[in-house]
Amino acid sequence: MTLSSKIINILSNANFESKKTANALSDVLTEHGYKPFNGFNKNAELCVCVGGDGSFIKAIHNNNFPEMPFVGINTGHLGFYQEIKPSEIDKFVMDYKDNNFEIQEIKVLRIDVYTKNKVYKFNAINETVLKAAHSKTIHMNVFIDRNHVEKFSGDGILVSTPTGSTAYNFSTGGSIVFPTLHVLQMTPISPVSSSAYRSIQSSLIVPGGHTISLVPEKRYKDSNLLLVDGNEYFFNNLHRVNVRLSNKCIKKLIFSNNSYWDNIKDKFL
Repeated sequence: MTLSSKIINILSNANFESKKTANALSDVLTEHGYKPFNGFNKNAELCVCVGGDGSFIKAIHNNNFPEMPFVGINTGHLGFYQEIKPSEIDKFVMDYKDNNFEIQEIKVLRIDVYTKNKVYKFNAINETVLKAAHSKTIHMNVFIDRNHVEKFSGDGILVSTPTGSTAYNFSTGGSIVFPTLHVLQMTPISPVSSSAYRSIQSSLIVPGGHTISLVPEKRYKDSNLLLVDGNEYFFNNLHRVNVRLSNKCIKKLIFSNNSYWDNIKDKFL
């Protein structure tokens, strides 16, 4: 696939190693006839994020989920979104110049938060979590396409994208889902199972066209916490939270069909 512009955005965190890598990338891009831009230019053909997964996700959110492709250079720790190592910059630029890559579409969550007087809309790359405020146990009814599934009791419920399945979802005992599958994963966080409360103990995989509705009991209407890719939000008069896969997606460059499996092995084994 050929991309038309010669402008390439470089989005780096403030880490010394990241800044050093960004400068090296800028020099190599210039040598190959590209126009590196330190920051976000809406006319660019590509965004390169330098840092860790947090930097990648932050860049997407800060620039309103742009349509141009992204690729990451990993100067952080896990680096699931960051496929390229700093030592591979020259090879990356050559492969990019020769169109030796594929574009993978990353599914994005759409989160609609219904309060008494207003609807708030969010997008998430990894996950959203509904909890009670102050780390209390939350009780909520869970629906999938208006079908009542359970009355949940526990620390909260997490809904992740396939790509986000290796993040917070995996840490809470959820399954790893291959990133191209069109599904949602709903994972309970510390579910309560007793004579008084019975909650599903494992994650559920739901077709991407379905809507998961989380309806907290009335006592949580003003005492709740919603996480969207790690960002915290509180709402007054909360009624319900609907989560589904959005029509939006993030385009990410892939240079090796084995990179996902290499990441799984390198990061978790």
